[in-house]
Amino acid sequence: MRVQRKKRRRPIVPISAMSDIAFLLLIFIMLISLINYRREIPIQYPEAEKLETTQSEKNLEIWVDRSGGLYVQGVRYDRSGIEGIVAEGIMRNPSLRIHILADRDTPYKNVHTVMEILQTLQHRVVSLVVRDRRAE
Repeated sequence: MRVQRKKRRRPIVPISAMSDIAFLLLIFIMLISLINYRREIPIQYPEAEKLETTQSEKNLEIWVDRSGGLYVQGVRYDRSGIEGIVAEGIMRNPSLRIHILADRDTPYKNVHTVMEILQTLQHRVVSLVVRDRRAE
């Protein structure tokens, strides 16, 4: 008696699953790229005669707009919110450098609010960020 063998079917690769995987990878890459996105508040930088360059990756940036609004990473906070963020940052890294970025036309009393917060927390590693005239 002769036994017939079944013909083996070749494996099929589902193409529709590949498009789903490509779409998921695209979404993943887009989300990861937004994590490191630096949110800036549109301001006109003041000018200074003496400049010192610091590492921008290892600091906390506090933005102050003309009306006195305080921002960290593009989100507006009140005085107590900024104080909590700064205190938490100092607890994690005692040598944390605070950068204050204020519009050229911002009244000093608005910048002084941030300085009072830092004085209350006894943190003295502060930079006032200005525009570099040499770069123009």
